[in-house]
Amino acid sequence: MTQQRFNMDWMLKDLASSVPQTRHVIVLSSDGLRMAQHGTDTDAADRLAAACAGLQSLSTAIAAEFPHGDGQMRLVVIEVDGGFFYLMAAGAGAYLAVLADDDVDAGLMGQRMRDLVARIGEHLTSPPRVSGPVA
Repeated sequence: MTQQRFNMDWMLKDLASSVPQTRHVIVLSSDGLRMAQHGTDTDAADRLAAACAGLQSLSTAIAAEFPHGDGQMRLVVIEVDGGFFYLMAAGAGAYLAVLADDDVDAGLMGQRMRDLVARIGEHLTSPPRVSGPVA
């Protein structure tokens, strides 16, 4: 199966360059497959995408516990020694993930991530996987 993919490398690069201290930016499908990357090698991006799939699944389960919410994860932020990790819903079945150093401007990062998702949200949607011939 071959799917035409929207090239978003320059947009990921734009996010990374517009927010100082950004290290890695990736786009992944909900099942943990890397769709695009900037600032990291393919192996690291694949590992991060796989880990994000588990995190978004856990976050969605927690979101379901809020009785008046829609049960959907929107944003997860994790602070670790040395930096921050951001995971944002970016369309049906797609997520935007960013690793940044500990002195990143968190407000600016959130704003730029939201802007990127709004700008290319339809391109960040992961189409269903289909086996067999595509009509």
